[in-house]
Amino acid sequence: MLLPIILLMFFIFFADKLADKFYWYNSIWYFDIIMHFLGGVWVGLFFIYVFSRRSLDNLIFKVVLSVLLIGIFWEIFEFYVNNVVGRTPFNVVDTLFDIIFDFFGGLLSVLYFLKKIMKASENRVQ
Repeated sequence: MLLPIILLMFFIFFADKLADKFYWYNSIWYFDIIMHFLGGVWVGLFFIYVFSRRSLDNLIFKVVLSVLLIGIFWEIFEFYVNNVVGRTPFNVVDTLFDIIFDFFGGLLSVLYFLKKIMKASENRVQ
C-alpha cells in the first residue's frame, strides 16, 4: 500500500516541476484540474494508509474529510502566496473547482481501497 503512495507523490512532484518549467499551468487550461485531482488521490491514499492501520470504523468519512481539509488549507495557502507575491488575483470559481477536484480524487482513492486493497472478507461494498 505504501509503494503507490510514494510513486504518486514523486509523479506529482516531477509533473509540477515540468509544469513550472514549460508553463503548462498557463498554456494548458485544464492542467491545474489534473494536478488537484491527483493531489486528492494522493492525500486520500495517504490518509487511508494512516487510518486503516488503526481501525476501519468511519474510514470513508475520515478520509474524505481529511482530503477536503487539506484542499481547503492548500487554497488558503495559495491565496496567501498570491497576495504576497501578487501573481494572480483571487478567483472564487477556480478555488471551488480546485476543492471539488481534490474531493473527487479523494473519492477515487477510497474506491481504489475498497475494490483493490481491502481484504475481500472485510469488504462489504462489492
